[in-house]
Amino acid sequence: MRAYDLLRFSLVAEVAGAASLLSKPGDSAVIPSWDIQSSAKAGNNLQALSEFSVDTSSWYHINSSRCTLMGCLLQAGAYHEDELFHSDNLRKFDASQFRVPWIYRNEFNLDPKPGRHYFLQTHGITSKGDIFMNGKLVANNLTQAGAYGGHQYDVTQLVNKQNALLVRVHPTDYNYDLALGFVDWNPYPPDNGTGVWRNIEVKQTGPVALEPLRVITETNLPTDDSFANVTLKSVARNLETHEVTVELKGEVTSECSQSYTWKQTVKLGPSESKQVVLAGTLKNPEIWWPKQWGKQPLYTGQISVSVNDNVSDAVSDMFGIRQVTSKVNSHNDIIFYVNGLPFQVIGGGYSADMFLRWNDEKFAQQAQLTLDLGGNTIRLEGKNEQPELYKIADRMGLMVLAGWECCDKWEAWSYNEDLAVKSEWTDKDYVIANASIKHEALMQQNHPSMLGYLVGSDYWPNDRAAGIYASSIKESGWEIPIVASASKRGYPKILGPSGMKMDGPYDWTPPNYWYDTEPYEDRLGAAFGFGSELGAGVGTPEISSLKKFLSKEDLDDLWKQPNKGLYHMSTNVSSFYDRKIYNDALWARYGAPVSLDDYLIKAQIMDYEATRSQFEGVSAFWSKERPATGLIYWMLNNAWPSLHWNLFDYYLHPAGSYFGAKVGARPEHVAYDYLKKAVYLINHSIDKKGPRTISVDVIDTNGKSLYTTTKSVETEPNTSRNVLDLSTSLKLINNVVFLRITLEDDKKTTLSRNVYWLAKDLDVLSWEDSDWFFTPVTKYADYTALNKLQSAKVLVSIQAPKSADVNSVILENKSAVPAFFVSLNLVDKAGQDVLPVFWSDNYVTLWPHEKLELRVRGKGAAAVQVSGKNIQPDTASI
Repeated sequence: MRAYDLLRFSLVAEVAGAASLLSKPGDSAVIPSWDIQSSAKAGNNLQALSEFSVDTSSWYHINSSRCTLMGCLLQAGAYHEDELFHSDNLRKFDASQFRVPWIYRNEFNLDPKPGRHYFLQTHGITSKGDIFMNGKLVANNLTQAGAYGGHQYDVTQLVNKQNALLVRVHPTDYNYDLALGFVDWNPYPPDNGTGVWRNIEVKQTGPVALEPLRVITETNLPTDDSFANVTLKSVARNLETHEVTVELKGEVTSECSQSYTWKQTVKLGPSESKQVVLAGTLKNPEIWWPKQWGKQPLYTGQISVSVNDNVSDAVSDMFGIRQVTSKVNSHNDIIFYVNGLPFQVIGGGYSADMFLRWNDEKFAQQAQLTLDLGGNTIRLEGKNEQPELYKIADRMGLMVLAGWECCDKWEAWSYNEDLAVKSEWTDKDYVIANASIKHEALMQQNHPSMLGYLVGSDYWPNDRAAGIYASSIKESGWEIPIVASASKRGYPKILGPSGMKMDGPYDWTPPNYWYDTEPYEDRLGAAFGFGSELGAGVGTPEISSLKKFLSKEDLDDLWKQPNKGLYHMSTNVSSFYDRKIYNDALWARYGAPVSLDDYLIKAQIMDYEATRSQFEGVSAFWSKERPATGLIYWMLNNAWPSLHWNLFDYYLHPAGSYFGAKVGARPEHVAYDYLKKAVYLINHSIDKKGPRTISVDVIDTNGKSLYTTTKSVETEPNTSRNVLDLSTSLKLINNVVFLRITLEDDKKTTLSRNVYWLAKDLDVLSWEDSDWFFTPVTKYADYTALNKLQSAKVLVSIQAPKSADVNSVILENKSAVPAFFVSLNLVDKAGQDVLPVFWSDNYVTLWPHEKLELRVRGKGAAAVQVSGKNIQPDTASI
């Protein structure tokens, strides 16, 4: 017997002798792994290929329950990420293999007996799939269509003890399929996301089956005598041809094991389906809050159904008790409310992995980085991700704005003139959209982290689609705002105006851009209203990350070819294919780079000031007459290693854009308004109040003191206000100066420390010439004096660890001149970045003879690398 025949024989024997995938009614199991192969090699006789014991020894064997074709092949070792992402290698990839359908296949055991029923549950197959089991058709690709098309199929009559499941996936085209697409964020993946990208499950029930659990909560919000009405809903379906009497049991259990139980008896006629409702009141419930505002207690809800004292099915889910609402104010801007309090959204646009690979640990780290920088929300623009994302967000207190995507089939409306290919919807597309929203609503409905759902992005859905979306969301019992789109272009009558603006910018803008808000009609992305996706187009990775995906020639191009199109920016037909707008500003403001290192530190300075001013501007104007109600920075993270549009890079390394945003989003903060030369007191909390002290210091580049003052103020929760005018003090600036503003509480604890570098004149914006992605600058601020700073000497010491992974790093400027833009990097024994890493602050500027303590957390740390604009690089061992 040949080797592969022996292997195949052993695999068949293993399956034949394996335990049943399911053991009792109510059980649900994920198909744990797949064999995959191109139909060009395996053929298209799906009836034969879906029989048990087909030889798949030559196929790819994937130890994963879900993956697109590219994700599967990467896991199988057919390709390697580092090679694909290096330089422009992905451009040369042969994608022709994905122009034909591919086949996913798995074998598993069941134990079918009279009275047992089995269902196949799909959650997402892109673009569409033909499903066979044991030689029989379960569903064709007309039914199983759309990336979010979740369906339940009764396969009771098809199952055997030994079973084979086959899914043939069809090639995806973003212009014609309701899929998960990418636009100009990165190149299209070679397979366009084709495959079984979400789990497929097999479920066993008795004579009565339940649909997914829906939990509806109503509370009078946190008071001394609070309560919550909790309603558990499902649909019970009699699978038999005779009447049955059903015993229903509803349970709600808190994390501290406090339990509530409700029971009910109903009759179901032959093959009848009936909505079942069990409800009760919880006394003094634990309220769920966003992370910055409180704790995240969760409850477990469950409905079980029994027939003749035997459990037939059970459905359960976690939920939280909270209230989310929104309104569109008199300025046509949306404001969200959480538990009755106005909630200023501070966050970023999340991107799924380019190959739609999911990793619990990585997303938890991304969420942790987001919360650490002061963000409270992520927006999923069309990437409604895996169920685990919402569960992690619930646990961590991170709000989620989900919704459909732009720029492809999802927005192929007659009034959308922005599409290169406009395949307008036909009747079958509305059927797919209906299945999609029903599935996503039921999947997301119970999660307290959900802030809202955008049924459109750049464009609003037409009336027919909007009616489908609104109806399905209402039927699911989803209690969150439904937003027509992320822009103010239009809206369907059933939903009303969105109150969100999407006017850019997406490329570099100077710090004063955000503070220049009037007249509103001309100021586009400035700090007013709700910016659903906007930013200064920054996010340059540090050299340690750049070397992972760029060649030496690519690195040279960054500073030697400043206007060159770059593969790791955006697609070559995009407005963001090069860094020209960004580099024009860098060259003019900070001087022509003389080396790669010089370019990169100037880039980090640019990135830091860009994000800091954006996050500060929005935070500072929260309490204005026309408030800045929300900010979704474009983007939070990248789908692949990218040169822009991120707050932390693909490898989770935070750089200038991250720490600028972190300063700008601090819970209590003092920020400088570049335009009015004013200081704003910002308080993002809902409970911190009382006396605060603001200290202001101005020095020149030689360290000479030019101005100093202090002011006592009172802070109030969830507010911001102008507290200090520096216009007179700063009007005599002749060259670059440094401005330091600190905020202390009544115990002399520093709550915020903020250093600006200010030029004599601001950048001059040509607002009347604004495009959709940037506003031109006609005259740049001059910071070239920073290239002539005297050298400073900074001593670095590491205190004994405060815990296993937390260290205190002490910086002391031993010089009479400022130490500008000092950056620190945590590395392991091999000198590699410790990732993820969490710094209390970074890219700091020290006053002459100033000592500053920073904290850092990261596993496996061995040393801290230190560098800066006018200091010599150094390394301090831990």
